[in-house]
Amino acid sequence: MFCSTAFLSKSRLIFVLLPALLTLPGLSARVANAQAFEKELSGSGKASFTIKNRTGRVSVIASDNEKDKSSLRATSPTSAVDPSDIIVSGNDITVRERPYRIDLTVHVPKRSRVKVESETGMVDVIGDLEVAGVVTNTGTIHADVPTDALKLKFQWESSRPRFLSDVDLPKVKEGRAGAFSISGTIGPDAKRKKEKKKKPEKPDATEAATDGNANAAATDPSEPKPEERQQLVQLNFITQRGVILLNVDPSMAPNDLRERPLTDAAKAIVRSGDGPLADAIRKVSPRYFGDYAKTLPPPQREPSLVALRAPGEMATAVTPQLMRVNASVTDRNGRAISGMRDADFSVYEDGAERKIVTVTPSTEPFNLVLLLDVSGSVEERIDFIRKAARDFLNTASPQDRISIISFHDDIKIISDFTTDRRLLSKKLDELDAGGATAMYDALGYTLVDTLRPLRGERTAVVIMSDGDDNKSFVPFPAILEATIESGALIYPLYVPSGLIPEGSVPKPSITVDPMRTKYLTITTRAAEEGEKLAQVSGGVFYSIKRLDDLQKAYDDIVAQMRTAYTITYSSNADNTGHRRLRVRANRDGASVRLSPAVTAPN
Repeated sequence: MFCSTAFLSKSRLIFVLLPALLTLPGLSARVANAQAFEKELSGSGKASFTIKNRTGRVSVIASDNEKDKSSLRATSPTSAVDPSDIIVSGNDITVRERPYRIDLTVHVPKRSRVKVESETGMVDVIGDLEVAGVVTNTGTIHADVPTDALKLKFQWESSRPRFLSDVDLPKVKEGRAGAFSISGTIGPDAKRKKEKKKKPEKPDATEAATDGNANAAATDPSEPKPEERQQLVQLNFITQRGVILLNVDPSMAPNDLRERPLTDAAKAIVRSGDGPLADAIRKVSPRYFGDYAKTLPPPQREPSLVALRAPGEMATAVTPQLMRVNASVTDRNGRAISGMRDADFSVYEDGAERKIVTVTPSTEPFNLVLLLDVSGSVEERIDFIRKAARDFLNTASPQDRISIISFHDDIKIISDFTTDRRLLSKKLDELDAGGATAMYDALGYTLVDTLRPLRGERTAVVIMSDGDDNKSFVPFPAILEATIESGALIYPLYVPSGLIPEGSVPKPSITVDPMRTKYLTITTRAAEEGEKLAQVSGGVFYSIKRLDDLQKAYDDIVAQMRTAYTITYSSNADNTGHRRLRVRANRDGASVRLSPAVTAPN
């Protein structure tokens, strides 16, 4: 007999590279695993560095000490790096042009001066540098530096500015020939330096006479000592069409960084008070965010009906000694297994087996949101979307309450929650297509506005899309965290445009872009993100490869939602901490997927 396990724990995955190093004669360099090239640079202490790498990534990292030595490490994702690939002359580093990409990581002492030249590669400048100058064509420039005393000049020479900053920046200025720039000085220590330049006024004689130590009286004990103040950091970035990120994790940057008016979805997220999602919107459009936030009443703390779970926490407290969790069980083919009883499960909490009190089928109805992508990428197949949505309405259980929301660059509420399938079908005639794709904003709106009032009930979101987000304010990592916290099951159902039957779209001679309609497919990034959304929520990701798979996916979604078990078990764990939960299904070839259990009467 085989046992399968579902395991959920709050953990961090760390990759550690332990290279075997080979010393080369005549060079203070090493080749690691025939892949990486490492070299200590001449001298120690802060200095000036020039780095040129046309296509690869360059990461310059300042140490915490001005007397540390400097070093470089060159790697390639596809090939071994030969010492001849890198030209090193003192502190000048040049990567030769090769048919493969070479990435550089250069460690420099604190308060060093660096200049990086690139074309398409990403550039990172990290730490307390005196001056960092970067010149790129389309490569992203990412800076993570102290901002207590910062002087900056960002220039875009061939495009409108695209940037994201964790601190407020000076206004964008438009120059000649379509160039734009942001320049100025920010930070409290920088302001103090400016004040020092002003000539101090002479104190009145009577004032001086009142204190024999005028200098001591002028000293504010709350002010940091001069040696404790941050020294000025200068950033000089020039790019043709690149993105500039200041103290923002690159993974948290949305696909469209242009400052723009807030959409209805973005405004609803701001109103919701969800800190991480609202903060992401603030960074993209600080001016519009600020203007809208001023119109809102002061936030009021609402009573919490259900205690929030930590990310990854699946168990819900019933009493101090009883916990509940929902478990879905599937066979080797991914089909739901019905008819399971108490003896078919084993529950382990923090490594200790717990007594199962009851196992009951989860029969409560769902509050289900059907989220439909009607963006420009699917404009020619709107009739197909209507038909596919109606097929899902006919497949879903009659007792489920369904809401329909469409999205392109903003959301549109097609229908609020109802069990009236005839009304829902009629409402689908109101679908309109066009515009960009802001799927993360639409999902964020659904989680914090549509589903939040239903916290503690069974909720699910079915997303029908071609998968590529290109317009959201909110980045994917923020949506992932919001999904974990919401407790909603997410079922991403991605249908590439190329699978739409010929009869479902206009003839090629009258389509807006027949080549796009013919060849558009799901990208790897979209598929990976869809899989993550499903995984963290307890749902299932469906990548449709044949049109026949569409109805099978509908049937499976309904079966997955219906064929679930609420397991109540005795718990001795401390309710204030995170519990490590493991549920095993004692069936041959069975797999278990966990999702939060709804609060139910005892």
